[in-house]
Amino acid sequence: QVQLVESGGGLVQPGGSLRLSCAASGFTFSSYAMSWYRQAPGKERELVAGITSAGWRTNYADSVKGRFTISRDNAKNTVYLQMNSLKPEDTGLYFCNARYDYGLTEHWGQGTQVTVSS
Repeated sequence: QVQLVESGGGLVQPGGSLRLSCAASGFTFSSYAMSWYRQAPGKERELVAGITSAGWRTNYADSVKGRFTISRDNAKNTVYLQMNSLKPEDTGLYFCNARYDYGLTEHWGQGTQVTVSS
């Protein structure tokens, strides 16, 4: 059974940090590019950061460059998102996505809520 389980969300003050984790199971994690998306209330889901299956390349939304870092540990089947200098506009439901390198298969997690507020 394929599972992506996000954790690490919560309420944080502006300027604070959070580290999100996404634990994968039920598929060959090292054959999937991994990404984090977020969706704010009333807005469309947007790509935040992505990392290739071997972890050699990353990409970021302009709004988070220099503040967020995506990483992965293929031995632990886990992808991370370190979020620093958080802003209120970073508030949203953060989703983990896995996309197969060799086809159209992709998987989504259920999301973890991040709220940045004083």
